[in-house]
Amino acid sequence: MKQTAAIFGRSHLKAVVLALLLFVLLGVVPFLARSHGQSERGIVLAGRIGASGVVTSSKNPLQIALLHWYNANLTTQFTVGTSPYGMAFDGANIWVALNGSRKVTKLRANDGFNLGSFSVGTNPTGVAFDGANIWVANINSNNVTKLQASNGAVLGTFAVGTQPVGIAFDGTNIWVTNNGSGNVTKLKASNGAVLGTFPVGTFPAAVAFDGTNIWVANNGSANVTKMSISGAILGTFGVGSQPGGVAFDGTNIWVANFGSNNVTKLATSGTVLGTFPAGSGPSGIVYDGANIWVTDFNSTTVTKLLASTGATVGTFTVGRAPVAVGFDGANIWVSNFNATTVSKL
Repeated sequence: MKQTAAIFGRSHLKAVVLALLLFVLLGVVPFLARSHGQSERGIVLAGRIGASGVVTSSKNPLQIALLHWYNANLTTQFTVGTSPYGMAFDGANIWVALNGSRKVTKLRANDGFNLGSFSVGTNPTGVAFDGANIWVANINSNNVTKLQASNGAVLGTFAVGTQPVGIAFDGTNIWVTNNGSGNVTKLKASNGAVLGTFPVGTFPAAVAFDGTNIWVANNGSANVTKMSISGAILGTFGVGSQPGGVAFDGTNIWVANFGSNNVTKLATSGTVLGTFPAGSGPSGIVYDGANIWVTDFNSTTVTKLLASTGATVGTFTVGRAPVAVGFDGANIWVSNFNATTVSKL
């Protein structure tokens, strides 16, 4: 009887603890958000609200687990090296290309601890992860470097076109935009073999994969090119001036237009769904599962837009000349080109 009572007591205690935990997550978290001047339906740090007057945002459970359910006063800076540029997340770490040197820096994502810097080519720009390895586009070496993600060992250096900038992985192949030659190079990820070079627009900058097709932002053409993974051109679609960043939100394509201070939202058919203001000199762009984040290169901020509507959710201060942006599943990372740091929000 005593043993039964003890078991019942422990079970009852577990139930009470679970109930209290649910109370904290469902009741106290919104209360804390309101107590810090936040709306239960969203977050506004810079006092900018969409045209409807309502800002909405979904909570990321990973952020709740990290006690990071709102972004106030949570920006942290980590020193990486000279002129940090493109970045990629490998599932545990953030890799940052240092355009002012011949290095990439590897940071542990959970605390920003510097795990080392590794040699690549001249003036590295874009970075991509293929599931096992890191690929870096070296703009002034006309090549890309493949590094083993676990230890930074160089696995190969492969020639591409002139001034490679953007880089993306399609699940099998690596795609590189060659800004100086107006084309993209397709490499086999397993061995770096060139599978083709395909013409796109003028000064191709960024590249993204939507699960089926490749999208290239043409900085000198004010358009984006849609390609099949075979390299066939499926369409060219006008966006804003000097598009420099492109991202896929699971349904639509978003393009950061550096010269017109806005972003364009496109259906995968190429139909323009909206154009939304996004700071000064929008450059890098990323999707966090609910929102679009855009770096404002001509300032010290990043802009957060609600992906469903394009409404501005907030503007957040980072470092000087933020250029690229990444997402690690819980946090946003920003490279500050005119500094030696990256910011974690």
